Formats: sequence, C-alpha cells, structure tokens
Amino acid sequence: MSVFHGKKIMQKKEYSVEIGGKILTAIFTDLADQAHGSVMLKYGETIVLATACMSKDKQAGLGFFNLTVDYAEKFYASGKILGSQYVRREGKPSTEAILASRVIDRTLRPLFDQSLRHAVQVIVTVIACDDNDPAMLAVNAASLALVVSNIPWRGPIGCVRVGKYDSDNFIINASTKLREEEYPYKFDLTVCGREGTINMIEAAARQAKEEELEEALKVASAEITRLEEFQKNIQKEIGKEKRVIEKEVINPESVTMFKENILPKMEKAIFSGPGKKEIDALHSEWNKMVKEKYANSDRTDFGLEDNLFDDTENDILHEKAIKENKRADGREMDQVRELYAQAGGLSSILHGSGIFYRGGTHVLSALTLGGPEDKQSVNGMDVIAQRRFMHHYNFPPFSAGETGRSGFTNRREVGHGALAEKALMMVLPSKEDFPYTIRIVSESMASNGSTSQASICASTLALMDAGVPIKNPVAGIAMGLMYENDNAYKILTDIQGPEDHHGDMDFKVAGTREGITAIQLDVKVDGVPIKILAEAMLQSKKARFTILDVIEKEIPKPRTDISPNAPKILIIKINPDKIGMVIGSGGKTIKEIKEKTGAEISIEDDGTVYFTGKDGSAEKAKQIVEEMTHEFKYGEVLKGEVVKLADFGAFVRLNEFTDGMVHISEIAPFRVEKVADLIKEGMIVPVKVIAIDAQRGKISLSIKEADKDFFKPKE
Repeated sequence: MSVFHGKKIMQKKEYSVEIGGKILTAIFTDLADQAHGSVMLKYGETIVLATACMSKDKQAGLGFFNLTVDYAEKFYASGKILGSQYVRREGKPSTEAILASRVIDRTLRPLFDQSLRHAVQVIVTVIACDDNDPAMLAVNAASLALVVSNIPWRGPIGCVRVGKYDSDNFIINASTKLREEEYPYKFDLTVCGREGTINMIEAAARQAKEEELEEALKVASAEITRLEEFQKNIQKEIGKEKRVIEKEVINPESVTMFKENILPKMEKAIFSGPGKKEIDALHSEWNKMVKEKYANSDRTDFGLEDNLFDDTENDILHEKAIKENKRADGREMDQVRELYAQAGGLSSILHGSGIFYRGGTHVLSALTLGGPEDKQSVNGMDVIAQRRFMHHYNFPPFSAGETGRSGFTNRREVGHGALAEKALMMVLPSKEDFPYTIRIVSESMASNGSTSQASICASTLALMDAGVPIKNPVAGIAMGLMYENDNAYKILTDIQGPEDHHGDMDFKVAGTREGITAIQLDVKVDGVPIKILAEAMLQSKKARFTILDVIEKEIPKPRTDISPNAPKILIIKINPDKIGMVIGSGGKTIKEIKEKTGAEISIEDDGTVYFTGKDGSAEKAKQIVEEMTHEFKYGEVLKGEVVKLADFGAFVRLNEFTDGMVHISEIAPFRVEKVADLIKEGMIVPVKVIAIDAQRGKISLSIKEADKDFFKPKE
C-alpha cells in the first residue's frame, strides 16, 4: 500500500471592510468545499461559518418553495464547557438560536423565486463568540454564501444593528454590554435591506418616537449599502455562475378552463365581506375541477394550477386596493376591525387575565406571579442571565379551524411569543419596585390576522388586572401593503387573512401613547422604501390609540392590589458578611428556615433578601432572618425574656439567636442585694444596650437605663 506524502495547502482568500468602526473580514477557504457556497465571517473575535446548498433535482409534488435555515450555536464558541451536569453537548436549539434562524429566513426568503421547487438549505454555525452579535453576523454570512454560490438568488443583502444606548448618538453594531436586558437603552434595531430599501426589522424601544426610528432606518440603510457593495465586489471576483432552473409552464387548457369557469366569480368571492368562506369555497371548486380534468392522465402535481388561482387573487386584491381603495372586507384603508377587551373575570385562581378580540382574532392571556426564585436561568452560548419576565405564545390548530399536532412549540410560536415579550418588557416596573417574577401565556383561540399583536393587547389587560404597575398600557397592530411602485401603493391597517397572505408586507408595530416599544417587519417583495415604512408607522399610531381607548375603558390603570392568591414578597437588606450565616453549611440553615415557615428565600450578593410565601409564611421567615442578622447598636432599647439568673446578674434573650447580660448593678437605680429579689426567669424586661464586645460576641444590657421606674425599691 502506498501513501501520498505531499503537503496539503489550504486555499484561502480574505476581504475586509469597516462597518460600525470595526473591521468585518470575509474568509473564503476550501474548508467546506462540498457546499455550493460557503464563507467564514469575522467581526471582532466573533466568527460564523455560513454554507448554502441546493438539491440537484426538484422535489416532485411540492407546492411551495422549500427553504430551510438553521442557526447552530456551539458551546465551544464561548470558550466554556457548557451544558448540564450530565449532558455536555449541544441539544435542541435555544430560543435565541430559533429567533436568529427566523431573522435569517425572513431576510433571505423574499429574494428567491417562489416558483423554485429545488430544496435550498442554509446553515450558519457559530465558531467563536465575543461581545459582538453573532446573529447579525450570521445574516450577512448567509447572504455572502448565497452570493458566491451557484444558487439563483436576488441578493446580496446587508444586516446591521443600530440604536441609541448610553448616549443620544447612533451606534452601529453595539457590544453585548450596551444591549443587556436591564440596560436603559433608548432603542435597539436589527435591520436588513438592499438597494436602499428595508426587508426585515426586529426592534425594541423604550417608547421611542416614530421620527427617531425613521432616522435610525436611514442610518442603518447607509451601512447596509456598504455591505452590499462589499459583497458585490467579492461576487465579481470569486462568485460561481448561477444555475439556470427551467420554469414549468402551465397547461394552456388549464388557463382556458380557469378563465371560463373561475375568473368571472373571483372578484365577488374575494369581496364578499369578513372571512374567507366564499373565496375558499371557490378555490376548492377549482381544485376539484382540475383533478377531474386530468383524472385519466399521469399527472399528480397540480401546483401550477394552484398558483394560477393564488396569483389571480393576488392581482385582484392589489389592483382594487391601489386603484379603488377597496379592501376584501369593505373596510377603509386605516380602519381597525371591531374590538373587545376584558380584564379578569375568569377565575380567582388566576393572578391576572385578559381577553382581547380584534375582528376574527381572539386571544386569551393568563398571568402568574412568582417570587425571585422562579426566574428562568438562561445559560446559552453567549447568554448567561436570569429572566424575571416570560411571555409564551401558543397557536393550537383549532384557532385556525384545522386539525394538527398539538402541544409542540414550533418556531413560529417561539417567534411570536418573543415579539410580544419584547414589546411588554419595555413598560415593566423595575425589580426594586416590583420584585415578582412574571409569566404570561397567550393562547390564540381564533385567528384571522396577527395573533401576536392581539397577544400584546390581551397581555396588557392581564398585567393591569394582576396589579403589575406598568408604566403605560401597550397595544399592537399589524400594517400591510399593496405595492406596485413607489408612487402607486396603499398601506393597510389591521390586515387579516387574504391581505396577510397576498399583501407585500407584514409590519407589526407595538407601543404606548408615548411611543413605540417593538417592531417586526416581514416582506414578500424585495424590499420596502423607508418613506413607506415611515408612513406606516404614523398610520399604525392612529390604530394603536384606537385600541388603547378600548383597553383603558375596560381597565383605566393597574389594580392597586395584587391577587390574594398571588404570593406575598417581603424584602430586607442584611450585611453581606452575614449571608453565609443565613445560608449555613451546605445550605442547611436556610433550608431549615424554609421548611419551618413554608416560605421561599432568595439572597442576592449585595445582601438583599426576598421572602416569598402565602398565609403569613413570608412574614415568619422574614422575622427569623431579621433576628439572625440583627446588628445591635449602642443605646438601642428593646424588650427581652429573662432566661437565666446568676449571682452577678441576669441573662436576657434579645431574640432567638442572641442573649445579653444585665449586671446586678444595672438592674435598678438603687442597690440590689440579690438578683432573685427582683427578677424571675420568664419575666419580660426592658433593656438598653450599653456595651458591645464584637470580638467575644458579648452584649451588656441595662434595665435601669431603659426604664428607671421598672423596679421600685421595697419600703
């Protein structure tokens, strides 16, 4: 057997550009040379590897474009051995990984030809991670991997984070420290776009004004343009020739059959009023007609005929909206559907609840309060934190009138829950003002347009019903777009079914009367001009105020008291040097206090102690810890029980953990011959601290200085 002993050399090319004051470097090697496109992108010490592949053959019978995006967090990227005690390898994707995958997917997807029936997969692997955002880097890496590949795609796109953090200046791609959850930043946006337009936004803001966010989009767009040029130059030098995918052509007989039998009925069905019953029935009629037409043929895939129906419906909706100001359900362009709000009224077991209707979209939100010990610990690749606020969103199949798998949380549910959580987090009270852990679960009960924004409204009702002192109530609305060109378009308020499916954008805007708290943008076109997004933000403000009117009429402000079924939280501050005494060896002491009282106890490094419990358990635990850690001071006057007598004085119990001694000379303002003449065991006496020996742990007390008349001389 012979072995080739030649030297293997890695093929490598690097390109760099400055973005946000830091160098972004694209590294092309043969490391993943089986992929159709790959790149390592480095920013600071954060490195991600993006790969893109497309199947050789089309997927027969598939009625949609099959794009899969995976964002793979690797524990080694943080330079730590993470995981649980028993499992030291990566498991299912974290919430952060799922949200990053969704951002990449929503950015890339509109720029593919949706008629493509070859599977495309993009995988972004985080190789190393410092305080630069790997998710932002992942979007740019995915774009560049597609750009240099042979996969047909209309990119490149650019992605940046922009915000105002510790000053009033815009910062591009801020570090993790400036973006921490508790940091009082003004707003933080992740923005993606191309050719001066925007095609994806994720934003959190502390009631920011629309004009400020519009300016932020302009700042982001300028940086995105630089990223586009950077990628285009690389594509010219090393990009592969794109595959030519021959498009299938629909059978002319199908087109004729459609025009004769279905097209004359479409406009009436589309504009038949709220709901989609008539258009759905017509679609079913068309599907049946097609199957009967080709019943004796070998055809099994009728995707082109299905697309013909969808495309025609899309064209009619666009034309009528743009040219005639006409919507499917007859509403005005800026009109919100019928609203209903209910705060509480379900069960006293629930700490807070809210029900919100907007047209055919109905959501129930249930809130639970817990103590600090109920926080969620997050120990991820680049996130180590404890979360005191959680919002979870569920979309059971019955809410869309369908059957399907129930109980499994999919990516969409994670994304919608996170969006509502982001919007509400911006108005929560501080931990010092309201130390409770808060969990809200929003259940989509009926869906016809933007259940995520309805979840924000229902959750606001639940927060106020629970007595959480939020800064302001929050409402959310989904804005749509029918777009022909920059001069021919219509912005739609409160989009529902067909407008969501056939419209050109889903622009979710949440906020208070003071300003915006969260934004999420998805588009179906290549991008939306900033001026249109600015108009949509202003139009959404009017709708938001309409919704807030209804919410505030139901419950004007948070209830003054929390639910009697919620646990009570008491707070004290102890000397940090005494934390160890309270915890005890191996946690023995604190465990005994918990078992004795039934309360939960949380201690922070600064000596803040939280007691959580019901039916007086928190009060009992607080009293014990206060007595344990009480630091007696010279001159302090209190009462205690006499527990032991001696010839030279008496020992007085100041609390369960501390005794002091009253010398015979300090019992009364007159001469005392015998201690027992005046004092008996079990007697409660007033005492004053007159000396403290910290080294020996001894406290000297005086009864006569506490109350000179407590003992009277015998006559």
